[in-house]
Amino acid sequence: MRPVAVSGLGVISPLGNDVETFFDALSEGRSGIGRLSFKHAERLGCRIGGTVAFDGAAHFPAAKLRMLDRVSQFALAAALQCVKSSALDLDALDKSRVGVSVGTGMGGAETTDEGYFTLYGENSDRLKPFSVLMAMANAPASWIGLEYGLKGPNLTYSTACSSSAVAIGEAARRIASGEADVMIAGGAEAPLNLGTLKAWEALKALAIEDMNDASASCKPFSKDRTGLVLAEGAAMVVLESREHLRRRGGRSLGEVIGYGIVTDVGHIARPSVEGQRDALARAIEDAGVDVADIGYINAHGTGTPANDPVETAAIKAVLGDRAYQVPVSSTKSMHGHLLGAAGALEFVATLLALERSLAPPTINLRTPDPECDLDYVPNTARPLKGARVALTSSFAFGGTNAVLACAKSGDMR
Repeated sequence: MRPVAVSGLGVISPLGNDVETFFDALSEGRSGIGRLSFKHAERLGCRIGGTVAFDGAAHFPAAKLRMLDRVSQFALAAALQCVKSSALDLDALDKSRVGVSVGTGMGGAETTDEGYFTLYGENSDRLKPFSVLMAMANAPASWIGLEYGLKGPNLTYSTACSSSAVAIGEAARRIASGEADVMIAGGAEAPLNLGTLKAWEALKALAIEDMNDASASCKPFSKDRTGLVLAEGAAMVVLESREHLRRRGGRSLGEVIGYGIVTDVGHIARPSVEGQRDALARAIEDAGVDVADIGYINAHGTGTPANDPVETAAIKAVLGDRAYQVPVSSTKSMHGHLLGAAGALEFVATLLALERSLAPPTINLRTPDPECDLDYVPNTARPLKGARVALTSSFAFGGTNAVLACAKSGDMR
């Protein structure tokens, strides 16, 4: 892939609602996971999650807010941040060459949950008049396009937990091919409602609450891990061609240099060493780098008993002996699993790790698992000495595995 510049970042997360607050929390190893307190949360067997402190009324006028599900509120707020940080004057551009690419696993899940509760729980026949427009999966991307009057491709990807990594990778490809000059890309998710969490409970994929400290319930790569912790939020980035960035005198925060996407077909919910291996290998090949160039990996690292040893084996299969020398961390240990938005949030974390030469830790890693024997940066952040290239992985139910390769600005080719 021709390198694509990243010129703007925006974050709405359990660790803070701006980029600096978010990365400061990662650097300090702080958890954004805690006990849930929303309406009907008492009916949950597992009452932990990564909640965003966010008041839509403080961001949007009342008339607009009535049409925005929480997922679209997050997406818009993150997009506004990333466009501002990029210093782009979108009104000065050919808007037919500016597009949007957003990943979400569940779309307007809060609206859907509220609607069903109204129909079946309250036995009412009246729903919100904008329910369809709020719940549809493409609402977040559509609202971003409407906000700026963008006429380029407006795309929504829903590939479960890899959705926003796919959205960023596909957006980068459109820029690299010359189809677009600028893309606003990322993901958003708002799954913390009774119906969604009950469904995940039934799947038996959620972590058991740590009885000593609820915030320590997500334990990727640790032998005592019990599952994932769901979270909400959004992350958006501005992608531009190098030429476009140079012409307007903008600043690059890093580059997308490779993208690997494959589908494993062994099982709809069980991770595959081969599928993860192939996605990692394709991202490295697409980037035109060698395994010796990889200086950091932001792992998918869900904390489930099934994923973590599989991911460890996949990294070893691709990097060989180099795997033991590369810092690998799961930031999900701090912000939880944002499902379709996870890849975008972790992409931002990876770019910042390279830019600031600091690997975020995997917190709550206190009991080594013999099957997970790589350097997971346990519990404390660490300087990244000389790291110029990093990978960030997103693996999903359904088998769509996506890996993004990124580099410090101007470092590669």
